[in-house]
Amino acid sequence: MPDYKSEWAEARDRLRTAVSALGYPSDLADLLSRELGSPRGIDRLTSYIYHAKPRSLEMIVDEMLAIKGQIETWREKKESEEAQAAYNARLFARRGKHEDEE
Repeated sequence: MPDYKSEWAEARDRLRTAVSALGYPSDLADLLSRELGSPRGIDRLTSYIYHAKPRSLEMIVDEMLAIKGQIETWREKKESEEAQAAYNARLFARRGKHEDEE
């Protein structure tokens, strides 16, 4: 079983390094990591920082908010798909009962 705590900590540490390289305190990375809430989201922000080399704190926060929004949209989509699958299963189960009665 994977160790999710160490995966999360490693992602946060990579973000700390990237944020520090831009001259910001590493505590900022801790805050950003908590807001993103997943190693994958943290790695996306780290990648952005290394590739875009944002010139301001506002640019970093804007990207963090965009990533967070995309994660939330993805979660909502998955929840909707699961609800639709459960609804379809109920519908087909009910249809099967009615067909057996005929």
